[in-house]
Amino acid sequence: MIAPLAVLIAAALELLVAEPPARVHPVAWLGRVVAPLDREWGRPRVVGAVGALAVPLTAAVVVAILVVAAGRVSAWLAAAVAGVALFVATSLRMLLSEARSTIAATQTDLDAARRSLRALAGRDAETLSAGQIRSAAVESAAENLADGLVAPLAAFVAGVVVGQTATLSPVPSLALGAGGAAWVKAVNTLDSMLGYRSKPVGWAPARLDDAVMWLPARIGALLLAAAARDPAALLSARPWLDGVPSPNSGWPMGVLAAVHDVRLEKPGVYALDGGEQLPSKEISLRAVRTVAVAGGLAYALAVATTAAVGGPQ
Repeated sequence: MIAPLAVLIAAALELLVAEPPARVHPVAWLGRVVAPLDREWGRPRVVGAVGALAVPLTAAVVVAILVVAAGRVSAWLAAAVAGVALFVATSLRMLLSEARSTIAATQTDLDAARRSLRALAGRDAETLSAGQIRSAAVESAAENLADGLVAPLAAFVAGVVVGQTATLSPVPSLALGAGGAAWVKAVNTLDSMLGYRSKPVGWAPARLDDAVMWLPARIGALLLAAAARDPAALLSARPWLDGVPSPNSGWPMGVLAAVHDVRLEKPGVYALDGGEQLPSKEISLRAVRTVAVAGGLAYALAVATTAAVGGPQ
C-alpha cells in the first residue's frame, strides 16, 4: 500500500533529518516566488487574490506531476517521491527543538532566550519576562502542530481518499494527496509572508489560510487532548477562545493550557487562563513533549486512514 508507505517515509525523514538544508529547501524557493508580491500595488487585494489562487495551485500541480512521472517508473518510486514531498510540506521536530532551546535559555540567559524566540513567534520579545517567553514558545509549539503538521497531513489523506473514492489507480491517488499537501504548505507560506494587517495584498492569503486551517486546528486540539489523556481539556478551553484574534490557533493553544494547568498569554492581546501562573521551565518542557506525542499520533492516524481506504494494492 503505497500511500501509507509515503507517510512512513515522511515520518522517518522528520525523525532523521528534521528539515532539508535551507539552500535547497523547496519552501525557500516558494518564498522567493512569493516575495515579489510583497510591495505596494494599485489594487492590492486583486493581486493578493490572484497570488492566493495561482501560487498554491502551481505548487500542487508541480508536485503531482513529479509523483505521476515517478509512477511511470515504479509505484514504489512514486511513494518515495510523495513521501519526500510530504516531508517537505510538514514541519514539527525542528520547531520543537527551537522551543526547547528557548525555554532552557530563560533560566540562564534571558537576552539569548529573547533572540531565540524570534524564530518561533512574531512578537516583540524585548520587554517579555521569562514566563512570557516560555508561554510564547509553548503557544508556538501548539500552533505549529496544527499548521505545520496536521494541515498538510490532512490534505494528503484527503487527496488519497478522494482518489480512491473516484476509483483512481494508486499512483494518481498518491499524486492528489501529495499535491494537496503542497497546496496547503503554499497557502500557509503565503499567509506567513503576506498575511498582516499592514499589508493589504495579504488580505486574500490570510482569509484563505483561515479557511484552510479551520479543521486542522481543531484536529490538533483533539490530538493534544488525546496525547495528554485529558478529553475534558477541550471543554475547559472553549470559554477562553473568543479573546484570541485568530479563529483557529486558540484551539490547540487553549487545550495545551488546560492540559498543563497554566496561563498562556500574548500581552495586551489574549490570555488563556488554564491556571494562575505562567509556565515554569519544567511545565513548558512537558507541554512541548505533549505536542511531540500529538505529532506522533497525527502520523499514526494518517497511516491508519490511508491504509484503511486503500485496501490491498
